[in-house]
Amino acid sequence: MTKSAKPELGPVQETLLLTLFARAQETARRRGLLCDRRSVEIVRSLDYDFVKWQGGFSLRAAMLRARMFDRYVEDFLDTHPGGTVVEIGCGLDDRFERVDNGRVRWFDLDLPDAICLRRRFFDDKLRRTMVAASVLDTAWMEAVEATGGPWMFVAEGVLIYLDAPDAQRAIVEIAQRFPGARIAFDTTTARVVETQDRHDAMRHLPQASWFRWKCNDPREIESWDANLRLAASKTFLDADRDLMDRLPLPVRLIARYAPLLLRQHASSYRLNLAKVAGGGVTEETTS
Repeated sequence: MTKSAKPELGPVQETLLLTLFARAQETARRRGLLCDRRSVEIVRSLDYDFVKWQGGFSLRAAMLRARMFDRYVEDFLDTHPGGTVVEIGCGLDDRFERVDNGRVRWFDLDLPDAICLRRRFFDDKLRRTMVAASVLDTAWMEAVEATGGPWMFVAEGVLIYLDAPDAQRAIVEIAQRFPGARIAFDTTTARVVETQDRHDAMRHLPQASWFRWKCNDPREIESWDANLRLAASKTFLDADRDLMDRLPLPVRLIARYAPLLLRQHASSYRLNLAKVAGGGVTEETTS
């Protein structure tokens, strides 16, 4: 296959190629966590050095993260099948295809250069729209608000790349604009942010693309005066059993028999679900 032009992306946006490669690698596994054949085709078509990430543990972790975020979205759609989902920092992800229930209204949001690349491989559809904008640019919220909700916002591997004030601003502005919404986002502790030179994936990228937001306790969102409640906060060790069973045997054994040793390390990275009060949305228990 003839390679297309080298992707022209900003330093943070370049990280979308890491998760793209992870999905392609996972698709090649016999019992992978997901199957994304389009990612395989895209990797083959792009002129980019993916080899630097080959074999890294972070590839598998990124796929477990993706499937755990899928579960948050699936839970939302079980309760609100006609709701609206906004994928913040969508990159080249295909979450819509993984969770589409035939009714959801979907927005794929990312910076202009990322959306430009995405449009090489994806098209808008009746229920799915691409939006080129920063999460901090509130103009994009008008089209989302017009759907009437209920709303869910998914920021997987996005806010951790912002400075703390901007991460807070992004979450608070969503909460203030969309009562009753759910917001799924990840956080990482100061220790992880400060040791990225040893991270098996981030060390291969310029420091301008490294994590910035240090969040030692996701419950801090409840102090932001934005009617936010932390409904769930999980580590990789809290993944559903069916997902854990698809991991390689050595990883499963470590997760099963050494949880006390791993718990503190695993807690440095969390997958969170926040709920915004109001909006007349029926609340249900989320584990």
